[in-house]
Amino acid sequence: MKKYNGRDSSGGQRRLIVFVAAFILTWSKVYAQIRYSIAEEVKEGTVVGNIAKDLGLDKASLKERGYRIVEGSSGPFFSVNHGDGLLYVDRVIDREKVCERSSVCVIQLKTLLENPLEIHYVSVEVLDINDHSPSFSVNASRLDISESALPGLRLQLQAAHDPDVGSFSIQEYKLSANDHFRLEVKERGKDGKIPILVLFKSLDRETKSKHKLLLSAFDGGKPSRSGAVEIWVHVLDVNDNMPVFTEESYSVLLNENAPTGTTVVKVNATDLDEGTNSEIVYTLGNNVNSRIRELFRVDPHTGVITVQALIDSELEESYEIDIQASDKGSAPLQTEKSITVKIIDLNDNTPQIEVTSFSRAIAEDARLGTTVALISVLDKDSGMNGKVFCSLGENVPFTLSPSSQDNMYSIVTKSSLDRERQSAYEVTVFAKDAGVPSLSSEKSITIVVSDVNDNRPEFSLTPYTFYVTENNSPGQSVFSVSAFDHDESNNAHISYHIVRNEKEKEQLYIHSLNINSETGEILALKSFDFETVKSFHFQVAATDGGSPPLSSNVTVNVFILDQNDNAPAILYPVSSNGSSEGVEEIPRNMKAGELVTKVRAYDADIGYNGWLLFSFGQVTDHSLFSLDRYTGQIRTLRSLTETDEAEHRLLILVKDNGNISLSATATVTVKLVEPKEAFSASDVKSAAKVDQEEDNVTFYLIITLGSVSLLFVISIIVLIAMQCSKSTEYTSKYLQETNYDGTLCHSIQYRSGDKRYMLVGPRMSIGSTIVPGSQANTLVLPDRRHTSGEKGPVEGQEVGNGTDGGLHLCRYGDERGTSESIMAAPSGNRSIGRRPCR
Repeated sequence: MKKYNGRDSSGGQRRLIVFVAAFILTWSKVYAQIRYSIAEEVKEGTVVGNIAKDLGLDKASLKERGYRIVEGSSGPFFSVNHGDGLLYVDRVIDREKVCERSSVCVIQLKTLLENPLEIHYVSVEVLDINDHSPSFSVNASRLDISESALPGLRLQLQAAHDPDVGSFSIQEYKLSANDHFRLEVKERGKDGKIPILVLFKSLDRETKSKHKLLLSAFDGGKPSRSGAVEIWVHVLDVNDNMPVFTEESYSVLLNENAPTGTTVVKVNATDLDEGTNSEIVYTLGNNVNSRIRELFRVDPHTGVITVQALIDSELEESYEIDIQASDKGSAPLQTEKSITVKIIDLNDNTPQIEVTSFSRAIAEDARLGTTVALISVLDKDSGMNGKVFCSLGENVPFTLSPSSQDNMYSIVTKSSLDRERQSAYEVTVFAKDAGVPSLSSEKSITIVVSDVNDNRPEFSLTPYTFYVTENNSPGQSVFSVSAFDHDESNNAHISYHIVRNEKEKEQLYIHSLNINSETGEILALKSFDFETVKSFHFQVAATDGGSPPLSSNVTVNVFILDQNDNAPAILYPVSSNGSSEGVEEIPRNMKAGELVTKVRAYDADIGYNGWLLFSFGQVTDHSLFSLDRYTGQIRTLRSLTETDEAEHRLLILVKDNGNISLSATATVTVKLVEPKEAFSASDVKSAAKVDQEEDNVTFYLIITLGSVSLLFVISIIVLIAMQCSKSTEYTSKYLQETNYDGTLCHSIQYRSGDKRYMLVGPRMSIGSTIVPGSQANTLVLPDRRHTSGEKGPVEGQEVGNGTDGGLHLCRYGDERGTSESIMAAPSGNRSIGRRPCR
């Protein structure tokens, strides 16, 4: 977009409006103008604005359409992140270096989108901050003033310099308190404020020959910054006429690139004094900046101003030079005059061709008129010198199509392409300006003819099988898939997605997965629970970026591995309020080794994670009770005596055998009562159960004997079949452990309603779970409770043994009845240190 300056006529502006209107009606591409503002010297990575939102695009479109900042448009100050659609600061911007003394600092960016090709202009205004203090070029200066100087004498002082602009530039000057001088400030356009020292009381050299003043400059920041310079005023004797320039004003024209030594103008001043007081010396004014001092010099004797460096109208169109004329009196008098030098532009810049958007490859089946590249041409000259005409070389199937914007062109196809005949074209763009003499330039680009999309993505494995430990962290990657495509460019760009099928039973778990469409990395949005699901499968589709796209699917099988994430749960004792507390009454005549009670617990985990061990956490009398660490049975260590306390509190700690052990506690309060009281209490508690159970004992025995016989035959058949087909596969997938010897390490029994459950671990083989109703590592045992007529404890008796790793069926009994459990004979390193039945 061309920038018009103050010299453009209203007719030119009308022509521009008509031209833009014609472009809107005829041109199909939209060119957006976006404006942002940031403060200077912000850190790298600072967000400038949301490019995606302001262009009305989603974040994915930025990357797909190759949105980028055109290199060379204004230096690498900014970058666009395709991931979040934001424009970021790429390096620290020093406004004073980028825009020097400009009051408004705007960095113009040219950005582009492909497919379809669009160009957008982004303006970033760099706002000034108060990061510079006013400063003077010297720490101290000297003024010579005649003692005959009359009040009202005005002396222009050297102004301070502050690179900041606007309110942060110099706003105020202050002069230290004194009896002879005051300070005035003169506004000098773009040169800012000029301090002027005004004499308001006559000087007397005989009274005081030197005056020390302190001139301070303050900017408009909050808080403001300041700088100061000492001014020494030396009072001289009489020289009462100042030099006077012969012209009221000076304004001259100067061609750019004028040779060194070219005379710009000659100034002349006169002094009515005589002798040395009338001799004039010409110098550049105190406030002339360093740039002007580099370009121009003045002859101190003749007043001739000449060129001493290269003049470029593209950098500055005019200069204002202060010339100071001083006499040679003992107290020199001086006066200043401003000279305006306007620079005439010459045709000294060749057109610069810039490829703002370029599709290096074009499909051989592209339609006529397909845009291949966007070309912009820049000529820094003005007027006819900056008007540029463009053309393409011959014998290429492309042509230039002008844009509605000046010096903007599109390279489009004008005839059919045949990749087999020619796979690439070297296209040369010629640019020529309208200056006299004319200047020209050229730029070549290579356009490649590409093939069409004809290959489907292929997965590296099919199917995929992954093992994931339960309790994984939500949001983290669990596994990934990968596919490749034999095509090139976008045709080989693969995106992944999970195939959703509402008819699948495992959709609940598939919805908890998310896949990175670019990398194929699969994330779990929630933790897996082995106790809930042990395996599932789903499909992943890989789609290439061709048009039309091609895709392929792969099946992913996921197996969940168990962790020790379930603490043991106490089944007995349990109080009425749900706490793991219970009270047991035993007679004082109990002998050593008799059963007091049994703590029952289970763990939802499997293997060693579900193998429970019992221990005393706290006990009133260590010599009185023992606790079997595997069964949870509490027995007497010795016979009870009359001297034993009547109540004992036992804290039982139940721990599993996971790598990080989990535990639970139960509290058993044992009360010692007289034998009669114990039996009466026991009779009261069991009477109701006995009456209720006696009616069903006969029926249960018949059903049990028949069921056991039938189940025994079925279990043998099932055991042989399952161990031959599934045992190896099941254990290898979920519970791989090289030292496992195939034996049942322990069991814990508990009762729920009409069923009794036995928890086994670690890793009872699948063939051992032969009782109907068994789930995972829990066996449902038939109820073989005896009548209450059997009194006294019964030692563990081996009533049967199996062939599966040395399993034994053990029966225990006491005055409350009998129970059975499957125990494992010790073997290998897993030996429990006792006989199977205890």
